[in-house]
Amino acid sequence: MAELSGIEVVVFDVLGTLVDEPSGLRAALRDAVPAADDAAADELLTLWRRRREREEQRIGQGDRTYANTEVIDAEAAQQAAGRAGLTDPAVIARLATAGQRLPPWDDSVAGLARLAQRFPVLGLSNASRTALLRLNAHAGLRWHQTLSAEAVPAYKPSPRVYQLAVEAAGCPPERVLMVAAHAWDLRAARTSGMRTAYVHRPSGDPPKPSDTFDQHFNGLHELVATLVRS
Repeated sequence: MAELSGIEVVVFDVLGTLVDEPSGLRAALRDAVPAADDAAADELLTLWRRRREREEQRIGQGDRTYANTEVIDAEAAQQAAGRAGLTDPAVIARLATAGQRLPPWDDSVAGLARLAQRFPVLGLSNASRTALLRLNAHAGLRWHQTLSAEAVPAYKPSPRVYQLAVEAAGCPPERVLMVAAHAWDLRAARTSGMRTAYVHRPSGDPPKPSDTFDQHFNGLHELVATLVRS
C-alpha cells in the first residue's frame, strides 16, 4: 500500500463512516413501532435502505429528477409505515427525519478533533444541506467545512460530487485524501484522482482483493495516527 505522504486536505464520507446509520435508523423504527420485535425492525430497516438506494440509483441513471435525501427519506418512512400499519402523521413525520439523528461511532468525534489540528478537514455527504447540518449538530461532528451532494445536484458515486470536494480543497486531487467505509465510494474517488483510505466499520462495504486503495485502517484512530506521523 502507498504511504500517505503529500496529503494537504482530508475529506470524509459521513453516513456509515462517521455515524452509525443502521443503528440510528433501527432505533427510530423501534420508537415509531414499539410492537416491532428485532426481526420486524430489521425488515423495516432493509425496506428503508433499499428504497433509498433504488431512488438514488434512479436519479443517477436519469430515470428520476433529482430529489434530495429529505424527500427520499420521507418516501422511505412512508413505505415503512405502510408495511408496519403505522398511520399517525406526527409519528411518520418524525420517522422521516431519523437520518438527522444518527449516533457517531465511538472514535469519530475525538478522531476528527485531533485530525483537524493538523489538516483542513471536509465532510462530503449525499445528505441534503439541512439534513447534514442537523446530523452534524446531533452527532457532535466538528468540521472546517461540510459539503452536500445537493449542491451539484447528484449523488455519489457521480464524479461531480468528488469534483465538488477537490474544488473546495483548492489543491490537486492527488493531495486530497478521501476516507470512507464504503469501497464503492473510494473507487469513484480514486477515479476522480483522489487518494483513498478505507476505514473498517461493521456496516460498511469492504474492499475486494482487486481494490487498490492507498491504505486500510481498522478505525479512525489508526488513520489519524498515520496521517499525523506522515
